[in-house]
Amino acid sequence: MGARFYSAESENGDRIEDPSEDALFMMISDLNDTDNTCIVVQPDTEYPVWFASVAVLDEGGYEVVLRDAGRREHEVIMLTRIGEVARSLSLWLTIRSCPGRPTPPVFGL
Repeated sequence: MGARFYSAESENGDRIEDPSEDALFMMISDLNDTDNTCIVVQPDTEYPVWFASVAVLDEGGYEVVLRDAGRREHEVIMLTRIGEVARSLSLWLTIRSCPGRPTPPVFGL
């Protein structure tokens, strides 16, 4: 059975379905600059309209890419703390359109 809304998968093959902020935190904390450099979060559909990725940077910190073709959004941010990355990603995921889940209102966007 697949994820209800979306899943996160790391380069080393770890996968979490419908990850919480805490689960994202743990996945991000497992990233390193040799064999597990990124995670991707996207809906469990054949042609996902949006995705987010987190990659560890050689010089330290994280690059977060947020892309939603349906909303014409594309943002790249650099963050240094895992908690900031997990929180920002979790909030961004909250307003994504997922099959079977009502789209929450967007305030201030």
